[in-house]
Amino acid sequence: MEAGHPPSRTRRPRVSDPPDVPLTDLAALDYLVGGATVGVGVLDTDLRFRYVNRALERINGIPAAEHLGRTVTDLLPELAAPMDALRGVLDDGRPRDVTHSGRTPASDDPGLRFWQSTYHRLERDGEVHGLVALVLETSASLSQLQELEHVRRHLSLLDTAATRIGTTLDMNTTCHELADHVVPALADVASVEVFVPEAGKSVRPAPEGVIRLRRAGMAAVPELREAVRQFGQPGEYVDYPKGGIVTRCLETNRPEVQNLISDEQLIRSSPHPERVAAYRALGFHSLCIVPLAARGRSLGALALVRADDSPHFTDEDVVIAKELAARAVVDLDHASHYTVEHGIALELQRALLSEPREPHPHLEVATRYLAAGQGAVVGGDWFDVVPLSASRHLKVMGDVMGHGVEAAVAMSHYRSMVRLLAADDVPPHRILERLDLMVERAGIDRAATCLLAVVDRNHGLCQVASAGHLPPVFIDPGSHGRIAEIPVGPPLGTGLGGYETAAVSCGPGTVLFMYTDGLVERRGEDIEASVGRLADLRLPPSGSLDDLLDGVLERFGHDAEDDIAVLASRTRVTETG
Repeated sequence: MEAGHPPSRTRRPRVSDPPDVPLTDLAALDYLVGGATVGVGVLDTDLRFRYVNRALERINGIPAAEHLGRTVTDLLPELAAPMDALRGVLDDGRPRDVTHSGRTPASDDPGLRFWQSTYHRLERDGEVHGLVALVLETSASLSQLQELEHVRRHLSLLDTAATRIGTTLDMNTTCHELADHVVPALADVASVEVFVPEAGKSVRPAPEGVIRLRRAGMAAVPELREAVRQFGQPGEYVDYPKGGIVTRCLETNRPEVQNLISDEQLIRSSPHPERVAAYRALGFHSLCIVPLAARGRSLGALALVRADDSPHFTDEDVVIAKELAARAVVDLDHASHYTVEHGIALELQRALLSEPREPHPHLEVATRYLAAGQGAVVGGDWFDVVPLSASRHLKVMGDVMGHGVEAAVAMSHYRSMVRLLAADDVPPHRILERLDLMVERAGIDRAATCLLAVVDRNHGLCQVASAGHLPPVFIDPGSHGRIAEIPVGPPLGTGLGGYETAAVSCGPGTVLFMYTDGLVERRGEDIEASVGRLADLRLPPSGSLDDLLDGVLERFGHDAEDDIAVLASRTRVTETG
């Protein structure tokens, strides 16, 4: 035995004796790595096995003796062997680290297995004899990483829900946000369907034996987005039959899951059984319905659909969907209450802001009201025109602080009191003084700004008084607007008084333009600069007051952050004056 080699008691290596590699070298290798946990294999220059240790034998699931003299592809046809990397190591001698996958007889699991392998060239005296492969299975590690990534995605989905759902108090917006949030993380298609009382709207009664929901939000992955439009759009009502998955979910207030759903189940659960063929054509195979309920009241349901090669719903998916629904339902509950209040306030405001009748045939009046946005809360803006005598009339523009039903009710009180006080035909500042006292005595806890203007067409004058309101604009025929410089007293409801009346020339044909602060007030801009832009106003070529207001709202109303009320009036020019 040569010096430096293992003694004769070493176990006989399981190798053939290649003519160019001494048997004693492989025996030494087996002595060193035969019991190692990492797989070790030696291949000759034809990439045929000359040695495998016990770990590689277990990894491949093939006895060591059956490896010898065979290539990797001969031995393991279902393994994506990195043959180019092996040949590259033989050619240039640079080690390679490669991750590869496949299947071996060592496992009955139909799924792929993964390995991390490192290859080194074997040389002696400048002559290449083959290469050595070190193989470590990473399937379990990858599975754990995938599971951790799955959990991370779910946690991220929950964490971001707070900032992406419930950004407004609009019911439809909240439902769209919920549907968008769960696609594609939890579903290929999602629909949020709710019971929503719609103030001021009549809804035909549902047929007997069905539950009617309104589809308020819907989302789908890009490849299904156009196709699912055939099943209806947000805003439509959907009737679900008794005994289906949706009605069971609503009745029990528990999630319902149907994986690999059958045609019979689809027919029983679908609002339109004839659509089953279309569902199948799109690859729908699994449903998860999660109830949306708050304070013992059912709001509706979140429907999740998976299609094509997406996996079926797991228990973990249901837990995540329930948690998301629980977080979103708080916002949906607030939005639901808001929808009712908003509808009542809007109807009340519409009734109170009915177009004021023209108090005299010599007077032209045009008005507009513009809400700040689709989801905006109704405010307390109002306008009015009150006849005083054959040649005089009172114009009113006001804005109650706050929004919602209470603001609209307070606005109705203010408007009624102004009409009552106007009957005494006193100067505008006297009306404001008395109104301020009446508000305090009536216990109205919402302050308001108000601008009063009494126009006397016989004398060509306008008496103006302001309670914290922005100044009016006068537009003379053929000229730009002039912003009236008038004293401004405190808002109504403060009890401070101190109002004054200013006289402004206002001859026949001069337009009096009044507005609320929503028209000009912009964040980060000085209010005087905003009001100053109104000096550019002039009558349009048509001379129409309606065209004037339409142009004003088009110019100033697009980025308004508050409701806008505007009123334009003028005394007609007649031959008799």
